Amino acid sequence: MNTNDFKIFEAVAANGSFTKAAEAMYTVQSNVTARIKSLEDEFAVSLFTRTSRKVELTAAGETLMHYFRQVGQLIEEAKHELSQSNQLIGHLKIGCIETTMALKAPEIINRFNETYPEIELEFKADMAENLINDVLKYKLDAAFVSAPVSIPELAQQAIKEEQLVMVTSDKYAKINDTIQGKQVKIVVFDQGCNYRARLESWLSFKGIINYKSTIVNSLEGIINFVEADLGITILPAELIQQYYQHKKLKTFSIGKELGTSTTVLVYRKNRVKDKVFNAFREMY
Repeated sequence: MNTNDFKIFEAVAANGSFTKAAEAMYTVQSNVTARIKSLEDEFAVSLFTRTSRKVELTAAGETLMHYFRQVGQLIEEAKHELSQSNQLIGHLKIGCIETTMALKAPEIINRFNETYPEIELEFKADMAENLINDVLKYKLDAAFVSAPVSIPELAQQAIKEEQLVMVTSDKYAKINDTIQGKQVKIVVFDQGCNYRARLESWLSFKGIINYKSTIVNSLEGIINFVEADLGITILPAELIQQYYQHKKLKTFSIGKELGTSTTVLVYRKNRVKDKVFNAFREMY
């Protein structure tokens, strides 16, 4: 076993595929298969469940990933100590929901890079459920998602409270005009989106259970669809004010309970509390 085995193991876990892991590591699949088999023989456990569709870590694989991460961080710390550099060196993979990516990722990267120029930040945007799953499976170091999150393996840190608003085309004078005299249409992300859940709760409160959903997989797409009066949506007020004031949109308050959302940073409780991750966590 050598440090390259660690990287191959991590690549298979991250990509969910031996073939994709081989591409990511610039090697052949047979080598990846052989190295994983060697690790499984050495530890006398199965590290992955293999199906025709995907490859996933077993419980033993997740445990080994935890220790491999610690070994990897110790190696980085050793390099840091031996180089006698005052700068922290490392790499972090951070997840965030689409709106956080648009609103905060550039600011986070700029601020963090100014303080820690030798730490590489990699961001991934996805649905909260997928991001949380990636944190649990060690594919991400942490993720910005909407509260509440109640998973025993995860710790969380409150980051920011934001106001959500109903967003419509500019043809409506009042929020109730959007649900009068026709079938209600909504433009949303797929199931698992906090904003979609808030909108559906608002409609339920108004006694509306039959409505047409248009699912769009990008923030820009949702904004364009709403501007064209193809439906209504719920998004952070700051997002509209900062990036979409030029659009033909209107925003309406939806009340404190539905309109207040807290963003939290989630990460595994049993992950190594290394200097690099703590630097990121403490800043945000």
